[in-house]
Amino acid sequence: MKKIKINASTSYEVIIGRELLKDSGKLIKEVIEPCRAVIIGDDNTLPLYGGLLEESLKKEGFDTLTFSFPHGEKSKTTSTLVELLEFMAINNITRKDMIAALGGGVTGDISGLAAATYLRGISYVQLPTTILAAVDSSVGGKTAVNLKAGKNLMGAFYQPRLVICDCDTFKTLPEEVYTEGLAEAIKYGVIVDNELFNKFKEDALEGDLNNIEPIIERCVYLKGQVVSEDEFDKGQRQLLNFGHTIGHAIEKCSSFKIPHGFAVAMGMAAVTRASENSGICEKGSSRLLEEVLQKYKLPINLPYSSTELSEAALSDKKRLGDNITLVVPERIGRCILHKISVDHLTNFIELGREPR
Repeated sequence: MKKIKINASTSYEVIIGRELLKDSGKLIKEVIEPCRAVIIGDDNTLPLYGGLLEESLKKEGFDTLTFSFPHGEKSKTTSTLVELLEFMAINNITRKDMIAALGGGVTGDISGLAAATYLRGISYVQLPTTILAAVDSSVGGKTAVNLKAGKNLMGAFYQPRLVICDCDTFKTLPEEVYTEGLAEAIKYGVIVDNELFNKFKEDALEGDLNNIEPIIERCVYLKGQVVSEDEFDKGQRQLLNFGHTIGHAIEKCSSFKIPHGFAVAMGMAAVTRASENSGICEKGSSRLLEEVLQKYKLPINLPYSSTELSEAALSDKKRLGDNITLVVPERIGRCILHKISVDHLTNFIELGREPR
């Protein structure tokens, strides 16, 4: 079992290991006194792990109730959020009570935003069950739901009290869900850690649960370092959005049928090609990234026109007036923030359209 401290406005630990769900009640009790715990999860995750979490919480004196919603990005809406808030209100959840977010990124984002807004804030714990959630969305306190205009446009910064990552839950992930999580892990290698990138390049990690823990640990450590320096996304934390501006546009254009990790992979590949073709990025970087992404069966081609993607991206949170900030690599292991005019976004995306 590995513990990583996240130093933010609320400091907390991320616990990474095996067979942690059965001891989750004990771990949570160390930071939150027994109370009423709302277990939140989707209709895929709750049947697998909801009972184990509930049993562990009750063993430590927590009273539990469960809120379930249909799986998938289609549920990451204001409607699901309001339904959850009404559920908690009807069941008289108080400020002393807590939320346990059991699942992937959608579950964690909805649960975190509910925790941030219900009674102006109650405690919550993240229990990620996907690689994507483990290395990214469960850590750092970004919470959100989607609006019709775009992804994650309604949200709040609100840190959890604890993150418990039981890597055994990855055993039940479909191959596609396992693979898309690797895209977010590869992202860290490109933005700040060439050694991590080389590990993906040299090793065969697809489906290999024996080697995934060190990857999770490294990604969480790297994200913790960034969050501690820029919790509210005013500067360097924006580097974590590498591939996301185009990725979010792809998700929106597909009506969220393309999974987040796949969209981010395409976005990373496209922005690296564009950066190289613009003279910003070291020659050969796009080819290296494409080879690694394809090794893990991640897509690298843009499925929509540059104009469509540009229009979709203009609702992105990183737009400020007539400018938008993109995360672009100078080389593998180092990215920078690059501000461009929204008028030039279509051309920039076009520069990254075709693989080299």
